[in-house]
Amino acid sequence: MNKDQKSAEIGKVRERFEKSVAAVLVDFQGLNVASATKLRREFKKANVEYKVVKNSLIRHALKDSPFKAIVGSLERGTLRTQHKSLIGMTGVAWCNESPSAAAKVIEEFKKSAGPQAAKLNVKAGLLGNQVLEREWVEKEMAKLPGLKETQAAALATIMAPAQQTVTVLNAPAQNLVFALQAWADKLKEQAV
Repeated sequence: MNKDQKSAEIGKVRERFEKSVAAVLVDFQGLNVASATKLRREFKKANVEYKVVKNSLIRHALKDSPFKAIVGSLERGTLRTQHKSLIGMTGVAWCNESPSAAAKVIEEFKKSAGPQAAKLNVKAGLLGNQVLEREWVEKEMAKLPGLKETQAAALATIMAPAQQTVTVLNAPAQNLVFALQAWADKLKEQAV
């Protein structure tokens, strides 16, 4: 890969990180082809873009981002100063809509893939301006509400005052109906 090609590839990787709401870095070493294909399909269904990316491209793409902590030194021969998540094979799952989408796919994959599931390891997560450690990504990130859940909660919050207003406005009429029904029931009892 020549210098221009490398610069173009770094730009593509940087753009993916910038447009995503979250990203999960995974080590997929040891997955067989069938399992890797299944994982890719599940990512695609969840609107998660997944690609294997060279660690050096990730480091250069993130060097001027809020995720500088993951980059380390970019000088040759300084691999020991980089973050432990950028050692070995790295697949990146970029979440385009829901920050928890990739973590949920990984969690489901680990439940259903049998012995192959143990070979997929989360390295780190990137959310907001923070680098998240593997343990947090595996245990907590999948619990974050998705885009649809967040939209539903926001809509419920917005609609609550209107619903309360309708309830308050309907209460006098409803109370009048109850009072008339009680009076009608009392008249029926007296007639009998």
